[in-house]
Amino acid sequence: MLVLGIDPGIAITGYGLVSVDQAGNPKLVAYGVIDSTAVRTTSSRLSYLYDELREILAKYQPTHAAVEKIFFQKNLKTVSAVSEARGVITLCLAQAQLELSEYTPNEVKLSVTSYGNADKNQVQEMVRVLLGMDSIPRPDDAADALAVALCHIGMLTFRNRAANGNEI
Repeated sequence: MLVLGIDPGIAITGYGLVSVDQAGNPKLVAYGVIDSTAVRTTSSRLSYLYDELREILAKYQPTHAAVEKIFFQKNLKTVSAVSEARGVITLCLAQAQLELSEYTPNEVKLSVTSYGNADKNQVQEMVRVLLGMDSIPRPDDAADALAVALCHIGMLTFRNRAANGNEI
C-alpha cells in the first residue's frame, strides 16, 4: 500500500508518500511541495498544480490518496483559491482512478498525536518519530501532507481490523 497525503494550497501544495511494510509499519517514500509562487495568475497556478501532481502520480503510482479538508478561514479570497486548488487535486486523483479520502485538521492531529488540538510543532515531531526521520520534514506544507498520509493509514488500519472482527 502506498498512500499519497496532500495539504492543498494555491501557492504551495504539500505532498507526502508513505508506504506500509509487512508488519504494518509506516515507511517514508517521498515528500515535498508543488510551489507555484513564481507563477502570476491563478489559472496558471492551477494549471501548474495539475501538471506537477500528474507527474507525481505517474512516478509513484499511489494506491490511496487523502487530502486535508479546508477549515474555516477569515479570508474568503484564500478559501476560494484553496477550493479551486482542491478541485484540481480532486480531478487529478479521479483521472488516476484513486478514491479520495478527506480529513479535517483536527482529525489529522488526533490520529497522529492522539490530541485533536495539538499544535503544529507536536504534529511535526510525531511525523518525524513515526517515520523514523532524523529531523522534522520541511517545509511545513510537506510535513502536513505526511501527517495526512499517516492519518489515512491509521484509518485504513482501524477499518480493516473492525471489518475482520479483530481487537482494536
